[in-house]
Amino acid sequence: MRRRPVAVRRGPGVVGTVARPAVIAGTATAVAGGVSHHQQQKYEQQANAQQQQMMADQNAIDAQQAAAQSQAEMDAMQAQLQALQAQQAQQAAAPAPAAQPDLMAQLQQLSQLKESGMLTDEEFQAAKAKLLAG
Repeated sequence: MRRRPVAVRRGPGVVGTVARPAVIAGTATAVAGGVSHHQQQKYEQQANAQQQQMMADQNAIDAQQAAAQSQAEMDAMQAQLQALQAQQAQQAAAPAPAAQPDLMAQLQQLSQLKESGMLTDEEFQAAKAKLLAG
């Protein structure tokens, strides 16, 4: 008995020829999807970082504006306080202008009472001294 010669294949055959491009295409698709997913995550992280930086910058600007406004309000209050203190000091240093005309009016009334005969000279002098003494 003779053996039949075994057929030696040369090449991948039909199934191998069809399968190879499918495997390559599948691998390429998987790699491209992974790269795409990685890039998307990277872009999202960059966008989040930029947004957080913008928020931090805005918060810093808001804090500076609030501090400037508080300082301006404090300066205005100090100016008002100084104006009030200066006014009080001026009032304390100056003689009361309302008291002098009032004193003059009282002296004129005493003089009229004396002239009309309602006060004696001694009563007039005593009342005048009392008014002038304060």
